[in-house]
Amino acid sequence: MTSPTPATSPGAPIRVLIADDQDMVRTGFRFFLDAQPDITVVAEAADGEEAVALARRVRPDVCLLDIRMPKLDGLEATRLLAGPEVADPMRVVVVTTFDLDEYVYGALRGGACGFLLKDSGPTLLAEAVRAAAAGDSLVSPSVTVRLLKHLTETDTPSPAVPARPSPVTEPLTDRELDVVRLVAQGRTNAEIAAELYVSLSTVKTHLSSVQLKLAARNRVEIAAWAWQNGQVRPGP
Repeated sequence: MTSPTPATSPGAPIRVLIADDQDMVRTGFRFFLDAQPDITVVAEAADGEEAVALARRVRPDVCLLDIRMPKLDGLEATRLLAGPEVADPMRVVVVTTFDLDEYVYGALRGGACGFLLKDSGPTLLAEAVRAAAAGDSLVSPSVTVRLLKHLTETDTPSPAVPARPSPVTEPLTDRELDVVRLVAQGRTNAEIAAELYVSLSTVKTHLSSVQLKLAARNRVEIAAWAWQNGQVRPGP
């Protein structure tokens, strides 16, 4: 498929890898993303094995992975690129036609920082790429509500639900809890900063502290902790 592209310099467009077994899907994603001034597609793959090999060689800023692919499915590819055992995890957004619960949970447990349905639209796709590149998470709104309800309505989460971080080693401050609640509601760092009237760097400092205290790998695990420990409740 696409040959490796050299690493980008600061201020360069977000470099994206697209993995999907359908030519039309890859073409459509590339057409839209390449039209964005701050995003460029640097590689394409038609199966999971090729996606993992290309990602490791090209080191894109964001990997967009379909779930149902030949040779290696998107969930396993996500785990290999962003899972708990990966020393230098990449930023993966899973984009699929299927919103089955086991796919959502499997993707998030595998280290994905976003989960989108293909019918979410091109605007949300670009937002997910930007969020992933910035270290944020974006999950399709239609998936988020069901995921959060599942986390709060069952005492024994499915094995595919993001694992609970270790017990808190040090209490969170009131401000850290404010940040955690907003993360659990799907807010980006910029939105949290605006809502709490603090700087973006302050939000990042709070999140770093929270991750250490919760032993959480990413904001998905922070959100899971918040929902599973009663810090937030699903809206109507």
